[in-house]
Amino acid sequence: MSKTLRKYFAFFALPTFIAFAISFLIPFVMGVYLSFTEFTTVTNTQWVGLANYVKAFTGSRDFLNALWFTVKFTVVSVITINLLSFALAMLLTRAMKGTNLFRTVFFMPNLIGGIVLGYIWQIIINGFLLRFGVDITFSAKYGFWGLVVLMNWQLVGYMMVIYIAGIQNISGELTEAAAIDGASGWQSLIHVTIPNVMPSITICTFLTLTNSFKLFDQNFALTGGAPAKETQMLALDIYSTFYGRVGFEGVGQAKATVFFIVVGVIAFTQLMLTRRKEVEN
Repeated sequence: MSKTLRKYFAFFALPTFIAFAISFLIPFVMGVYLSFTEFTTVTNTQWVGLANYVKAFTGSRDFLNALWFTVKFTVVSVITINLLSFALAMLLTRAMKGTNLFRTVFFMPNLIGGIVLGYIWQIIINGFLLRFGVDITFSAKYGFWGLVVLMNWQLVGYMMVIYIAGIQNISGELTEAAAIDGASGWQSLIHVTIPNVMPSITICTFLTLTNSFKLFDQNFALTGGAPAKETQMLALDIYSTFYGRVGFEGVGQAKATVFFIVVGVIAFTQLMLTRRKEVEN
């Protein structure tokens, strides 16, 4: 069987690899190249070296402000989403009626598109804020916490399902042994449950981290970067640069390349740290 699989591996893998190369690999390499050029189309380019990268960081403070706003949003979202989803998972793995219904209800928001979610929460939040004569674009803090609430509402149920799978995979013998040894509920959580769900923590942290950094649809629909681009995240800033300013396509592509590197480095570092913890446990 092993020899047969190796024999036909290329035959089955080649179509997928070709599709991957056409849809991702080739456009990515072209995008990196275009970040060093001024261009209007992929065939009409002029090499400018690092000029686009210099403009991205020094042309205005929009990119740096978007980076800082995105970092703050990501930190808060990763913490709140994982804490809430883990708490719900612990609650819904107990012997109680209606757990399957609750799991379904909590998971459903993840099935709604980002643009739709953004406009739904814009209506909800503005419906509350307008009582005080303001809306979500009145202050950056309203937009920030509005995005955090939206992100939690969308992803908590999804992460909860992953945590439930991890918790249910814990051997009952471990929890029984901890109870026999006189461990309290908190001690059992810290020394038994959390170490054994580290693979789930790795996955959930990675997903929430990357999704928070890459957030675009919800940001575009909820605040559009208002007021004065103070709630504009990295993806929206790149979009605005690329499509909103004539002659700045190369700068937008340079920002996108930096964006890819930042997200890649942070995500890779997080995976290394949490996987190391798995090995230790």
